[in-house]
This record gives sequence, C-alpha cells and structure tokens, in this order.
Amino acid sequence: MLLMQTEVAEVAEPHQAGRGGSSTMPQKRNPIACEYILAQARGVHALVPQMLAAMAQDLERGTGPWQAEPLALGQAFLLAHGALSQALVIAEGLTVDAARMRRNLESTGGLIVAEQVMMGLAPALGRGEAHHVVNHACDRALAEGIPLATALMAEPKVAASLAPPAVAALTDPSNYLGSTQAFIDRVLARQAPSPRPE
Repeated sequence: MLLMQTEVAEVAEPHQAGRGGSSTMPQKRNPIACEYILAQARGVHALVPQMLAAMAQDLERGTGPWQAEPLALGQAFLLAHGALSQALVIAEGLTVDAARMRRNLESTGGLIVAEQVMMGLAPALGRGEAHHVVNHACDRALAEGIPLATALMAEPKVAASLAPPAVAALTDPSNYLGSTQAFIDRVLARQAPSPRPE
C-alpha cells in the first residue's frame, strides 16, 4: 500500500477499470486489495484476545470459556481466506516500476548505501574508524549537496584505501542486495515442478 503512494510509486496492485477510483480525483487509483488485506488482518488480530481468554479453564473444560473458541476461529479463517484471496490478486498482477525504484534509490546520492561503504572500508580502517569516516563524508554530502562517492574521495583515508571505481561500486545500491538472490532462488525452487516418480 505504501509503495503505491505518489511519492514512492514503485509498485502498484493490478488496475481494474472502475475499481479503486476516487469520486473527486479522477487520476487516483486506490489500493483496494491492500486495504482489504489490512482490514481483514486487523479483524483477525481483534479475535486473538477472545482465543486467549478461552484458554483459562476450570477443571476439565466443562463450562463456558471454550465455547468462545469456535466463534472466533471460524471468523479468523474467513478473514484469513479473504486476505489471501486479495493477496493472490496482487501477486498475480503486481505492476513493478523498476526505473522508478532506481530513481528513488539514486535520489539519496548514494547515502542509502553508507552502511555498505562502511563495511567495505572496515577491513582497511577498522569498523569504528570506517564508521567515523563514512559519517563525516555523509555529513559533507548533505551539507554540500554532492554525491556520497564525491564526498568519500575527498576523505584522505578513503582515497588512500580505495580506488574511485571501488568507491563507485560501494555506493551503487544494486551491489547491496544481501541475501536477496538466495531468497529468490529458494522461492523459484519451490515453484519448479516436482519430478514424477518412475
């Protein structure tokens, strides 16, 4: 839902004519499926205290508390089913704007990957000193409105430790994906058809 905001606009749920429109703003596409999911999830959250209260029993579950469980459980399943149905709609038709994602990342001038730079400098300078140097470069980049890579190369300790191409690589968000590829591979492996038994 938040990624559909005009200021972010990186992904959008599938658009259907007449769904999610605004009565006053014709250009608007409201995240209807997301709203349903969030509302239904909150409905399930509201049932949790009822289930917890049903846990307090006297003797051998002979009186009232347990009778509250089926009242809550059925509603929870119904709400969860509704949320999953809307999640499927989103998953099957999600619109991804990779160019907008890149522009949003680049809008920070490299500051968003300051941690990557710090960790890249840590072997040469030590983690504490790398943090201090990168923090100083970030302050300079913000104050002067320059890219982080430029501010870093103005730092003598960085210039002595890393060549400009290495600094450029460290300030490129596409090089800071962590375990993303492992997660993608894991999901795709689950989707691969299982071999049929001989």
